[in-house]
Amino acid sequence: MQFRQDAGSLLISAIDQSSIALGIADLNGQLLVEHHEAAQLDAGPEAILDRLATIFDWLLRETEKPAPWGIGLALPGPIEKPAADFETVPVLQTVQSWQGFPFLERLSMRFGVPIFARSGVQTMTMGEAKAGGGRGLSDLIYVKLGRSISAGLISEGRLHRGAQGAAGMIGHSRVGDELLEAVAGAEAIAREGKAAAEDGRSPYLAQTLERQGELSVVDIGHAAQLGDLFCVELLGRCGRLVGEALAPLTNLVNPALIVIGGVVAESGGDSLLAGIREAVYRQSHPMVSRDLQIMRSQMGASSGLVGAAQVVVEELFSPTLLQGWVGQGSPLHHPEFQKSLERVTAALTTKAAQSAGRVAP
Repeated sequence: MQFRQDAGSLLISAIDQSSIALGIADLNGQLLVEHHEAAQLDAGPEAILDRLATIFDWLLRETEKPAPWGIGLALPGPIEKPAADFETVPVLQTVQSWQGFPFLERLSMRFGVPIFARSGVQTMTMGEAKAGGGRGLSDLIYVKLGRSISAGLISEGRLHRGAQGAAGMIGHSRVGDELLEAVAGAEAIAREGKAAAEDGRSPYLAQTLERQGELSVVDIGHAAQLGDLFCVELLGRCGRLVGEALAPLTNLVNPALIVIGGVVAESGGDSLLAGIREAVYRQSHPMVSRDLQIMRSQMGASSGLVGAAQVVVEELFSPTLLQGWVGQGSPLHHPEFQKSLERVTAALTTKAAQSAGRVAP
């Protein structure tokens, strides 16, 4: 039995600290069109929600794709598992402007479809397994190196999310008295580079700082590629620290591939990758490391979109969910989804009425 891949469409989005990516996929999870633009997470949930709705509407009009069956969403930070099918959970509660905002509920009600959210690193992991370097592999680790550091794990073909959905937070591993992401994350690398520019250890970074007034991990990566010895050593050391945190996980799950992604990986060049490989191969069991490949991601920001589409496909067509809607022809007619949509609509209507009642005439 095979489903018509063009019977419906999937709306997908990956939201990061400073950008949003959106796209449309078919019911096989194949990415059909994508759009990327800058956006600030601290602009608040209302602004992000409005932008997502606007671009989704535009993409549907321009592509003339069929009505959506679901939304897949990738967000920074861990996403808690919902208690039941079609239930939504609070997201980005560590960001003050997002606290208490019903983001998933509003988005689901806006398009009348179920929404499935995962952490960005988990969707990137699934994207690599679907269409990247991990295609065809059933055991892999994806590591995202950015301001924070986290990992996604696929074991025997299934994404491992953990009890609450927070598996893979290796950035909270201890390196001496510090957390890994505090000494090897993007902000830590930029901070080390600025210190080297100010005290003369890196003439190239000193010139860049004087010209730009600030430094980023991209500048440090560029300096390393030009042969700046301080930057080469800094990125190599950060790579070794990441590799030392990865080695126990590698021994535990025995992956066929480790993919390194994120802004630090994209900027760090060969020095960073060499440091990771050195530590992982040195500290892993010979049988575990014998055929292990460690490579940089070639998918970039598209991996999160591809993975978000795959999340929706796996959810909608899972046996337990499928049996509730296959006779009706669309997951939008699933009785539990209809009940969920009614609850969300009632809750948001009540909240809006209460807010209006508090406004002075």
